[in-house]
Amino acid sequence: QVQLVESGGGLVQPGGSLRLSCEGSISLFNIYTMGWYRQAPGKQRELVARITYSGNTNYADSVKGRFTISRDNDKNTVYLQMNSLKPEDTAVYYCNANLMVPVRDYWGQGTQVTVSS
Repeated sequence: QVQLVESGGGLVQPGGSLRLSCEGSISLFNIYTMGWYRQAPGKQRELVARITYSGNTNYADSVKGRFTISRDNDKNTVYLQMNSLKPEDTAVYYCNANLMVPVRDYWGQGTQVTVSS
C-alpha cells in the first residue's frame, strides 16, 4: 500500500523557517513528480511547489524566492525548505506524488504549518 508521510510542520514566528519532509513508500519513487500543496481554512487547495523526476522545479508566485523544493531519491523523500515565513503561509501542507503514464496520484495526510507571533 502506498503511503506518503509528511513531517516537520509546527508553529513558527513570522520571518522564521521550517523544513517539511515527505517520505514515500512508493515503488519507483524516482520517476514520480513530487509536489507540495497547501490548503488554508476556507480556501481551495493550491500548488506550492513541484519537482519532476529530472529535477525541474516550479513554484507558486507567492513563495518564489522563499521556498525551495528538493528530493532525495535514495531516501524516497521530498523536502520543502520554507524561509521568511509569513502569516499567510499558514495552512495544512500536503505532499503529492503524481505519475502520468500510467496514471497514479497519491496524497499524504497533511501537516499543519502555523505562522504567528
